[in-house]
Amino acid sequence: MIGEFFRDIDWLHFLTIPVFTGVVGWLINWSGLVMLFSPVRFHGVRIPGMRELATVLPRKVQEVPGLLQGGVGWQGIIPARAAKMGSIAVDKAIAKLGTPSDFYQQLEPDRIAEHIVTVFRPEIPELVDEVMRKEHPRLWRDLPRPVREAVIERVQAQLPSVVGRVTDEIGNHIDQLLDPKIMVIDHFRNDPALVVRIFRDFGQRELNLMVAFGFVFGFLLGIPVALADQLFHQWWLLPVLGVIVGWVTNALGMWLIFEPPDERRILGVKVHGLFPRRQEQAAEVYARIIADDVITLERIGDFLLDGPRGDRTRQMLATALRPAIDKAAGPARAAVRVAVGPDRFDTIRESVAREAVGRTISPFKDEEFGKRQAEKIRVLVATRTKELPPADFVEMMRAAIREDEWMLYAHGAIMGLGGGFLHLWIFGVGG
Repeated sequence: MIGEFFRDIDWLHFLTIPVFTGVVGWLINWSGLVMLFSPVRFHGVRIPGMRELATVLPRKVQEVPGLLQGGVGWQGIIPARAAKMGSIAVDKAIAKLGTPSDFYQQLEPDRIAEHIVTVFRPEIPELVDEVMRKEHPRLWRDLPRPVREAVIERVQAQLPSVVGRVTDEIGNHIDQLLDPKIMVIDHFRNDPALVVRIFRDFGQRELNLMVAFGFVFGFLLGIPVALADQLFHQWWLLPVLGVIVGWVTNALGMWLIFEPPDERRILGVKVHGLFPRRQEQAAEVYARIIADDVITLERIGDFLLDGPRGDRTRQMLATALRPAIDKAAGPARAAVRVAVGPDRFDTIRESVAREAVGRTISPFKDEEFGKRQAEKIRVLVATRTKELPPADFVEMMRAAIREDEWMLYAHGAIMGLGGGFLHLWIFGVGG
């Protein structure tokens, strides 16, 4: 009977099915990668009423990029979920990499203080002159030049202790002032291309391999499809089985990338997810991007002064600066206080403190200094990422995709359906 079956096979029809499913499998995984990463920003059209309609659609459908914003179009799954990946990356990895205090200590506050003194010292004459001209121009104008210079010199002399107090205060309260999670989420949301880079920079070889395996999976799955086609001679078999082949091909591609997170042996064969097997290299790439683009000295300074807790930072720094300003006035403090009045003197002191706050943080924006300090953050992040359990590392990398994987599988099923109809149109029903 088996011999009779093989004699009756339409070999052209039979052999073209695995080739078709192989090509479709390759196309599924190739176009699936396009869906994952492109475009970085939403491309589509806004449709009146779509936002309201989307709210009553099934939850899974609402996850299609753009629908809840009232548009029909597409944005790459990974950039569309960049903020979510940032959040999970913090929870799974960066929170385990260290506290804000750990990051701050890696930046060597003493070196920061020395740098601030070096950069800030030449600005002291302008700062004092600017404040005094604004708050009490007549007094400042009437003071003899040697007295004005003496005041400026005293402020400059106080600068190292002032800046040391500032960096100490930041360090003492850094856990309340700095929130790496907000920094990461905001940066990933504003620059979703960064998340794409994380995948591309270390995983492009694995992604290309997944596309190649799409042909292998599709071809192998096409063999039982061809047998079923020859056995049952039903026109609907190829499109229906094409749906299954397309879905399974994409699912196997995702499994190939991420699973299993730990090396295992299945039927004597060593298996290990393509991404987790390269955790060491991925850690270096991830650390470089975090240190160069996300948790940088400049962004820490911006967050401290202009972030959600910036008012608290400014108030804390101004409080730390006031005693130094009093000391800078020295023996003349009482006389100046009498001359301008206690309220006026306090206003001058507050103005100097407020002006100094921004300038003591502004050296955080020094690009060359920031690059030198970034290396310390890179080493910290790389070391701790390499130490992550493989399951946590996989979750960090897969977080942006997991809830939307169904779209990739559905896309594979639709392409499998189309491939089945195309083969049916060209070659007809088997047998």
